Amino acid sequence: MCGITGWIDWDQDLTQQRTVLQAMVDRLAPRGPDAEGSWLSPHAALGHRRLIVVDPAGGGQPMVRQRGDATYVLVYNGELYNTEDLRQELLARGHTFQGHSDTEVLLAAYMEWGPECVPRLNGIFAFGVWDTQKQTLFLARDRLGVKPLFYAIRRRGLLFASELKALLVHPAVPPEVDAEGLAEVLALGPARTPGHGVFRGVQELRPGHWLLYSRSGARVHRYWALMSHPHPDDLDTTARRVRELLEDTVERQLVADVPLCSLLSGGLDSSAVTAFAAAVYRRRGLGPLPTYSVDYADNDRYFHANFYQPDSDGPWVQRMVGLLGTRHESVVIDTPELVEALKAALHARDLPGMADVDSSLLLFSRQIRKGATVGLSGEAADEVFGGYPWFRDPGMIHNPPGTFPWSRMTAQRMALLRPEVRQHIHGEEYVAARYQEALDEVPRLPGEAPEEARMRELLYLSISRFLPTLLDRKDRMSMAVGLEVRVPYCDHRLVEYVWNIPWPMKFAGGREKGILRRALRGVLPDEVLERRKSPYPKTHHPAYLAATRRWLEEILADPGAPLLQLMDEQALREQIRTNGAAFEPSWFGQLMGGAQLFAYLAQLDQWLREYRVVLR
Repeated sequence: MCGITGWIDWDQDLTQQRTVLQAMVDRLAPRGPDAEGSWLSPHAALGHRRLIVVDPAGGGQPMVRQRGDATYVLVYNGELYNTEDLRQELLARGHTFQGHSDTEVLLAAYMEWGPECVPRLNGIFAFGVWDTQKQTLFLARDRLGVKPLFYAIRRRGLLFASELKALLVHPAVPPEVDAEGLAEVLALGPARTPGHGVFRGVQELRPGHWLLYSRSGARVHRYWALMSHPHPDDLDTTARRVRELLEDTVERQLVADVPLCSLLSGGLDSSAVTAFAAAVYRRRGLGPLPTYSVDYADNDRYFHANFYQPDSDGPWVQRMVGLLGTRHESVVIDTPELVEALKAALHARDLPGMADVDSSLLLFSRQIRKGATVGLSGEAADEVFGGYPWFRDPGMIHNPPGTFPWSRMTAQRMALLRPEVRQHIHGEEYVAARYQEALDEVPRLPGEAPEEARMRELLYLSISRFLPTLLDRKDRMSMAVGLEVRVPYCDHRLVEYVWNIPWPMKFAGGREKGILRRALRGVLPDEVLERRKSPYPKTHHPAYLAATRRWLEEILADPGAPLLQLMDEQALREQIRTNGAAFEPSWFGQLMGGAQLFAYLAQLDQWLREYRVVLR
């Protein structure tokens, strides 16, 4: 995994702009702690930071190759899981290779097939290729958006980067945020609209899209989308196919020249990934698979089971470690470091995020990185298979109308804003419009019953709007410490197959993710197969609430606090007085509940200050 950036300019001589390009590259140093490189020409400048995972000697970037009179320059962030299949096909077409990296295979694939190479790729990726002969820049992003890619089109040029921070260091991208960008931050929160870069004039290349830029402008094309069609397989065949796809995906993703591990919570999703990975390790004679789990100091004392978090992970993790014989480390995070890491988490994401859920993952990733460079995670199973409460709670399935099931407290959040800010962003209307926009994209299946059609809607909303939130979090927090995290449940073959499994079959046995549970019979013990969904663990320590409340109080004590440009001070003080009583914890507690609310607001103030945000 790596960080990429670049700059196309039709007017300037970019060979004279090395200092600016270097500043952009430097901002991405955490993503690529092992090496850096740059390539400059009169109208194109590309930069790269490298995290070495495959082929240390032969995978350096920017990678330059020539074919005939054309020279191609590649910067790439990601991992291809069908590298060898592509290599054999390209060898048969006359290509030669100097090393064994997927980078070299990707560049050869583009040289051979142009934009049509992208549908052939199985992996997670964001990359750019400059063609010196045609004077074109090609950008592409993986199907589910695991790897990030932002860009900004200017009057006579284009800039791109893995993260917003690398764009913002360029003088042509000021940190301006207009009403729409502010609505993304204040009304949608971290679950922002795919394609939206928040800062004025900045866009995100959406998952499953590519962009071709030339002197005549930019053309964006969608190369992948979910498609609905009748599912032909019976229950047993479907379960067997799900298992085969997941098992194959995990094995494909165990390719690296550096230490790997698995992130294990003891839940269904991570246990399945870990079980398949451990089996591969045994078969290859690699010794025990390293695994890691996360917990919080004193959580055994303060944890209280509820509908959304029925139990703690610890006993389940130990059950799976004993069963699979992994080499395990439990990472325990204490409250002071969790609070302090909120600041680093903001810089990792470049936007206010998911509060302690971000900061804990950052700390967790930092500890993992001491023993591994690559980790496998169970992310995306709940979106793909339908594991969240909104798939089984009638009140969440159908109500409230006109909003995302995880955005049920928009009105309460908007009530914290100054009246003029509410009028400026029209937050509730903005969320409703984005919700309708998402519904309009749903690939319908003609003749589908209303209940089945509604579940298809919820699945699409979860995959296309909620999953990117978690993938953003996973990428930014892990890459901030140079850890590559892979997500087998995002394999497009698995996603495409599961998408068309009818809801009653997905809900087999009357359980969320029922078809996945059925597919894993014999792989996992029955008690793990039956374990209820439990989200990423959070601290329950009262000291966390006290610390975030104190941070917010310190902000409000500063008359010049930028937060007060947006927020009604009296409304905030009332929330402090009541410990956020208006924001009762619910499933999406990252933005609800007093501690999460206070942390989010404190991060918002930090963002306004440190990014020197100009409100338009």
